[in-house]
Amino acid sequence: MLAKRGLLRRHHDDVLEEGSFLDLGSMGFEEMDGGIAGARCVVRLAEVLRFEDLHQATKLAYGGDVVFIDYTSISNDAIAVKRMSIDLKNIAKDVGGDVAGIGKNMLVLTPAGIKVDRQKVRSELGR
Repeated sequence: MLAKRGLLRRHHDDVLEEGSFLDLGSMGFEEMDGGIAGARCVVRLAEVLRFEDLHQATKLAYGGDVVFIDYTSISNDAIAVKRMSIDLKNIAKDVGGDVAGIGKNMLVLTPAGIKVDRQKVRSELGR
């Protein structure tokens, strides 16, 4: 059996059995009680299940948040992906931000003053 240590011990006094999992989404931490209310910029994750869902995600960028957009559900629809790409480029231009692909089916949309560096940071050890 594995005893929990550190942050986890403050919230759960029971013992984890080997091979079991914790639901970290249901856990709360004292440091996070303030929520996002005091933050100047918030990083959000939006899932676009259909093209119409994009509107809600873009409202966040207009509000000053960095939005990671997972479009896996519509990635097979070439027309929807093309429309989404055009809309996001226009929104980034409108808010003075940036939009870039960061994974196979993931984009990031940033608000004014935040640009995406398209160069990968690579370790010197791997060269």
